[in-house]
Amino acid sequence: MKPNYKNWVPNGMIAGFAAGTAVLAAANAAAWTLLDEDLPESVKLGIRCAAGVSLAGCGAATVWLTFLHNSFSYHGKRQLSKQIIEGTADYVSIPDGGTGLDVGCGSGALTIACARRNPHATMIGVDRWGKEYASFSQKLCEKNAKAEHVENVSFQKGDAVHLDFPDEAFDAVTSNYVYHNISGKNKQELLRETLRVLKKGGTFAIHDIMSKARYGDMKQFVEELKEEGYEEVRLIPTDHGVFMGQDEAIVMALNGSSLLVGKK
Repeated sequence: MKPNYKNWVPNGMIAGFAAGTAVLAAANAAAWTLLDEDLPESVKLGIRCAAGVSLAGCGAATVWLTFLHNSFSYHGKRQLSKQIIEGTADYVSIPDGGTGLDVGCGSGALTIACARRNPHATMIGVDRWGKEYASFSQKLCEKNAKAEHVENVSFQKGDAVHLDFPDEAFDAVTSNYVYHNISGKNKQELLRETLRVLKKGGTFAIHDIMSKARYGDMKQFVEELKEEGYEEVRLIPTDHGVFMGQDEAIVMALNGSSLLVGKK
C-alpha cells in the first residue's frame, strides 16, 4: 500500500475547467455561425468578443491548473509539495517523549514527516476537513500513516482559529499553507493562537504565504516575538530559491511564501 497525499489542485477541478472550455468553444463557434443575421453588427460583435474572452480565460485556467497539479504532484518530476513538506519538517525538533502539533494537517503529509523525523516523540495532526477539500479526511491521514509505517501519530478534528488545547501543551508546533485560506481572520492572531499552545522552550515552524497584504508587517511581528522572549526567531523567504524560484512562485501565486521559525 502506498500513501496518497492527494494534490492541492485536484483532478476534478481540472476536469471541470476543461469541460467548461469545451462548452465555451462550442458557444464561440456558434457565435460566429449561428447568430441571427438580423441582429445589429455591434450586438453580434459584442457576443463574439464575450464568447472569445470567456473561452480564452477558461482555457488559460485549465492550462494553469494542469501546470500546478503536475508541479505539486508527489509522483511528478517537480514534486514541489514533497520538497516543501520535508523542508518544513526539518525545522521541527521534539524532545524524546514529547508531543508536536500540526495545524491544518490535510492529508497528513507534514504530520507524518515530522513524526518520522522525531521517532521517539508523538505528532498530533488536526484539521477541520471542510467541504472545500472534500477528498481530505481523518481516515485518509490514518491510511497514509499506516502506508508509511509511521505509528507515532494521531489525527483529530480541530479548528486553527480556536485550538482545543490548553496553553503550553506541545513541545513543537508546525503548519503548512493553512492560515492564508482562513478568510476574515487576522493572520497574526492565528499565529498567536498556535504559539499559545507551545511550551516554553518549544520550537515552531510555520510555512505560509506571508505577504504583507495577507499578514501585515511580519518583520515587526518577528521583533515583537523577540521582545517577548522568543529566541532564534527568523522569517525565511521560501520563494527566492529555498523551495521555489521567484518567477516560479509568481506563476504559482505563491509569492510571499515564508517560514516563520524559532523557539519560545
